[in-house]
Amino acid sequence: MRDTTTITMKDIARDLGVSIATVSRALKDSPRISEEKREQIKQYARDHNFYPNVLAEQLRKSRIQPPKIIGVIIPQFTHFYFSSILSGIEEEATVRGYRIMVAQSNERYEREVSICQSFFENKVCGIIVSQAKDTIKYDHFQRLIDMGIPLVFYDRICTGVEASRVVVDDYMGAYTAVSHLIDTGCRRIAYYGTKLTMEIGKNRYNGYRDALLKNGLTPNPDWVKECDNRADAEAFTPNLLQQEEVPDAFFAVNDDTAIGILYTAKRMGFRVPEDISICGFTNGNRAIACDPMLTTVEQRGVTVGQEAANILINEVEGSVPNGKVERRVVRTRLIIRGTTR
Repeated sequence: MRDTTTITMKDIARDLGVSIATVSRALKDSPRISEEKREQIKQYARDHNFYPNVLAEQLRKSRIQPPKIIGVIIPQFTHFYFSSILSGIEEEATVRGYRIMVAQSNERYEREVSICQSFFENKVCGIIVSQAKDTIKYDHFQRLIDMGIPLVFYDRICTGVEASRVVVDDYMGAYTAVSHLIDTGCRRIAYYGTKLTMEIGKNRYNGYRDALLKNGLTPNPDWVKECDNRADAEAFTPNLLQQEEVPDAFFAVNDDTAIGILYTAKRMGFRVPEDISICGFTNGNRAIACDPMLTTVEQRGVTVGQEAANILINEVEGSVPNGKVERRVVRTRLIIRGTTR
């Protein structure tokens, strides 16, 4: 079992034979401490995963009890689904007397690592995170766990570390959506999805593939694209729709991608859904703002956020056994509208 004990400036001072004041000044790069001594103290602190508690230092003189704060990492604020999850997290946290500190990774691994470090330095009581698209190394998450920081993943989960998680049933959502396309007469179904290195990408692709295979259809690799945003959908789709054999349906990993397909197909003279059916995955506000309105898989982001906050707070408050990993799955629901037959 890993040692998750957190050391203090008092511990560093004792181990290095200096005063607490010297440790404090060295960590603040005070010129009153020699450069050699500053580096020795900072290196010792880094080696033992100690970082100054910025938030606590700010609050110490105010005589205010430090608030119970949860760190939340969002890949993108502009994404409806992530915003709805954030609403759910805040609702549950507020009810239980917690506040949230939110940061956006903007889909960048380096930014995600920096946020984790910042949250740790500010002594958040736990972190709720959906990993960035290009995250393939998980050392920053493992460090948090090793230091005893409760960690809960949502949506894009990390299989490289043992931590609690909340996801929607991506496989069944995709399977149900593609089955609906087949049931309404579609046979040449294209798939626009995210990276297969991500669990969400694998699960949705597998649902798409298995629905085809169960109905005696074979996935066409030329119609399977790594595409998860509207701009790319508008760039990729014209080529597919200019081939000798064109898809008669598209299943997209999210609503923005589906809407990019929808408007591209319409600009090229295809009728939706008579010529081409389209299904998305989110059920955000944009799904009812397009023409025709979008058939999509509802993800229930608020519920995902509430569940994630519930798990984290239970871990923080010790109401679940130490080290217990929870895996919760939120069911999806197919919302049938005008882009399918």
